[in-house]
Amino acid sequence: MFICVNPRPIFLRCSPISNTFAIIGGSEAYNLLMSDKLKGERIGQIETPFGESQAVFRIYGSKESFLFLSRHGEKGYTKTAPYVNYRANIYALKEHGVKQIVSWSGPGAISTKYNIGQYVVVDDLIDETKNRKYTFFENKGIGFIRQSPVFCPSLRQCVIDTLKSLKFDYAGHGTYVCTQGPRLETAAEIKKYISFGSDLVGMTLVPEVFLAKELEMCYASICYVTNYAEGIIYSEYRPGELFEGLSTDKERKAVKNSVNNFPVIIETLASTIKKHDLNCKCQLSMERYKKEGTIGDDWHEWVSK
Repeated sequence: MFICVNPRPIFLRCSPISNTFAIIGGSEAYNLLMSDKLKGERIGQIETPFGESQAVFRIYGSKESFLFLSRHGEKGYTKTAPYVNYRANIYALKEHGVKQIVSWSGPGAISTKYNIGQYVVVDDLIDETKNRKYTFFENKGIGFIRQSPVFCPSLRQCVIDTLKSLKFDYAGHGTYVCTQGPRLETAAEIKKYISFGSDLVGMTLVPEVFLAKELEMCYASICYVTNYAEGIIYSEYRPGELFEGLSTDKERKAVKNSVNNFPVIIETLASTIKKHDLNCKCQLSMERYKKEGTIGDDWHEWVSK
C-alpha cells in the first residue's frame, strides 16, 4: 500500500531524498502503482518555477529503493505526450538529488526487425515535435550542449546488462523519432521517417532527455514495441479498439506482458547501477559555462526565471 507522506505539494528547495536513481514510467505506470505491483510511499508533487510536477514516489524493492514518477498521471492516463510538464518533472527529480534517470516508452516499430513486446535500448533520436518547452534556459545565453551521445552510454550499458541478466528479448540499438501527437502518424510520414533512418516512432522522449542533460543528469530509456507503425504492415481499421486496429489481441497481450515485467526490470536495474562505475561525462554538460564564470555551481540559479 502507498502511504501519502505529503498530500500537499512540496515547494522549492526540499530536502533531497537519498536515492540518486529514478524511473520515469510511461504508459501503464499508473496501473502498476494502483495495483501495488510497485510498493512504496508517495512523497508528493513539487511546485517548480515551471509549474507543478507529477507526484514522486519512493519505491521499496527487495534489495534497493529508488524514486519513481509516472509521466502521464498518477491514477490514469491524464496527460498525453504534448501536454506533459517535462520541465517540472525533471526539475522535481533533480531537486530530490537524482543523478540517473531511466524512462520507459511504448513506441511503434517502423521496421519489422523488431517483435511486438520486444525491448529496445535506443541510442539515437530524431526530434519531430513542435511547440514544446524544450529548455530550462529560455531567454538566456547558455544551453549549447552537444548531443552525441544523446543517451548516457554508461547508463545504457546498465540497462542492457539488466535485460541480458533477466534473459528478456531486447535490441541494444535503435533510433527513436519523436512526434508531436497526440494523433498517430500518417503512412506518408512513416515513409519519411524511414528515409531518415528511424527505427521506432513515439511521442515522449523529447524534450525529456534534453532537459536531463541541461541539469547534468544521466538519462537512458527502455522502449517496448507496442505495434507496427502505419503502413508497415496491413491493418484493418477497427473502431473502438486500441490504435483503431493497429495492434491485434495477441500483440496487446505481448505488450501487457512487457509492461508487467517492469517492476522486476527496474528493481534489478537499481542493483545493477550500484555495481557499475558510471564513467560518463553527463555531469559535465555545463562545464564550459562554469569555467567561463557564466554560471555557478548551484543549478537552481541556472534555471531561475
